[in-house]
Amino acid sequence: MAHWIRHPAELEERLRQRPDRIGLDTEFIRERTYWPQLALVQMAVGDEILLIDPLVPGMTQALRPWLEDDSILKIMHSASEDLVAFKCACGVLPRPLFDTQIGAALAGIGGGMGYQKLVAQVTGVVLPKGETRSDWMRRPLSDAQLEYAADDVEYLFALHDAIDARLRELGRREWLQDDARRLLASVEHDEGERWPHLSMRAAQFLEADAQRRLLRLLRWRDQQARQSDRPRSWILDNELATLLARTPPADYDALLRLFERFPKAPRKLAQAVWQALQTPLADEDQAPQALAASDGNKAALKRLQDAVARRSAELGLPDGLLASRRHLEALLESGDWPAALGGWRRDQLQALLLPLLAAAPASR
Repeated sequence: MAHWIRHPAELEERLRQRPDRIGLDTEFIRERTYWPQLALVQMAVGDEILLIDPLVPGMTQALRPWLEDDSILKIMHSASEDLVAFKCACGVLPRPLFDTQIGAALAGIGGGMGYQKLVAQVTGVVLPKGETRSDWMRRPLSDAQLEYAADDVEYLFALHDAIDARLRELGRREWLQDDARRLLASVEHDEGERWPHLSMRAAQFLEADAQRRLLRLLRWRDQQARQSDRPRSWILDNELATLLARTPPADYDALLRLFERFPKAPRKLAQAVWQALQTPLADEDQAPQALAASDGNKAALKRLQDAVARRSAELGLPDGLLASRRHLEALLESGDWPAALGGWRRDQLQALLLPLLAAAPASR
């Protein structure tokens, strides 16, 4: 049965029961902001489902003790964005965490499975898709919205029990704990990507000086987006950032003339854009270059991918879970083991990949 929680005292009263686990999910809005706006929290506690209104004054403070009590296991599905929403609204993250999407992948049930598909596979229950694009900030919420929201946590305990049992059989419970800790740490210590230009394909076609200018603009854009709570593309879109980096205006007036040609150019931020473009970063000389792979490096990357694919098949893991292309490229380029490939992944891969890395072309 679902209960609509309108008063913080109701939540505080139920915490006195001290359950050993809860199921958690959120609904949030992020279309016009950088940070997610928490609109609803769903919590499974014992046989109850609590639908918690975080817009009520004091409710997010009442949620904090639930989230930070490490004696209560928090079961969530595909939790990464929900974690950011909790961090923004409540100032804490739910620990310890059991992510059923990650757990299903590690258990060999399936990689990247959505909640509805996983529920159907594990329990046989087919859930409706109904309200995925609802306005969750409106009040009152409709009966259809409340039913959909309740469904999102109703089966988390069943998923947890099935996945945890399989992980125990495979000896992989610590793998999930390792991944959960890494996910929580990435959200807690998120200060923005250090080298954002590397994820832009257009950067590969820029000269080294232009890549440094692009890095300056992207770092500034991320900081501005966070401070103003606006999407990055609203601050400065990728096309204009790349153009400014490739062919920098001769002076500020030239920048203003260029902005006149772009309807979405941030005219009110023109001075800040000019300053960011002209000001070197303290660490930009350390920045790796975004480079199109040579034939030799393409072949080396393919050998790494093939080795990882074989090991994944032996372990019954879905493609990409053991090591993504991006992380293999970073390993090949720098020779340093990425943090994302630490823990159990390094245990599985290091002896396999080291001979291939030694035979790869020298990093440029």
